[in-house]
Amino acid sequence: MTTTVAHVHDETDAPYALSHLDALESEAVHIFREVAGEFEKPVILFSGGKDSIVMLHLALKAFAPAPVPFTLLHVDTGHNFPEVLDYRDRTVEKHGLRLHVASVQEYIDAGKLRERPDGTRNPLQTVPLTEAIQSLKFDAVFGGGRRDEEKARAKERVFSLRDEFSQWDPRRQRPELWQLYNGRHAPGEHVRVFPLSNWTELDVWQYIAREGIELPEIYFAHEREVFLRGGMWLTAGEWGGPKESETPETRLIRYRTVGDMSCTGAVDSDAATLDAVIAEIAVSRLTERGATRADDKMSEAAMEDRKREGYF
Repeated sequence: MTTTVAHVHDETDAPYALSHLDALESEAVHIFREVAGEFEKPVILFSGGKDSIVMLHLALKAFAPAPVPFTLLHVDTGHNFPEVLDYRDRTVEKHGLRLHVASVQEYIDAGKLRERPDGTRNPLQTVPLTEAIQSLKFDAVFGGGRRDEEKARAKERVFSLRDEFSQWDPRRQRPELWQLYNGRHAPGEHVRVFPLSNWTELDVWQYIAREGIELPEIYFAHEREVFLRGGMWLTAGEWGGPKESETPETRLIRYRTVGDMSCTGAVDSDAATLDAVIAEIAVSRLTERGATRADDKMSEAAMEDRKREGYF
């Protein structure tokens, strides 16, 4: 006599699948651990902007409950938003991290750099950044760049080799099949590492909301005195704005990205909560850098030219 046993469907029979954000998080954690195993002295670029904040959050997760085995590096233009610098310092103190600051102002005072006529210091970051990497002998440098930000960044691999002069050559890109990353480099060379390469701006905000990550308040709608230049709302400051022909006015704005005050524009917005910001970004057709960064509008290849010189 044959006995037939009916198969009872169990939810455990269904294949396990990561959510979109879980998959991105898992990839980034894997990258952090790969770098920790392959390199002697990695460093995380940390400005207090949302991408570097998410990157640090992922690093904390990757090595918890142990401390993050990397120091932080910030290139301070001297024209940074005070709210962002305050956030940076609070975060360093909260997690007991070490922070190296490369100051553009110190290079100007020493005569190694000259102020630009337009007052913008973002292009001046390259020399302090590359000299800090060389003098402190960092062999891997984490950056928060994403491929959706700008076409030059879309060309980058996750592991991006830089020569002994910190310069980038697109022809030296290495294949990264099956998440296999090649960190080999000659003495004096280093590798730039981008754990958020495959994230979008919307992914970043959705992850911030899911994880409950604190951000500087300038990312949310607030009233600020700004003036119009080149189609962007800029904050007044010692860097050279506003001019006589530019009239300051108080507007309800927020920032989508954070950089030097002289070239980072605000957007008109009433998005004061995470949900409102996410809804706003979901319908946007302009990248954050395309909409709010004047330094990327200097030429068609502005970002790529700076990357070749050593900029991130």
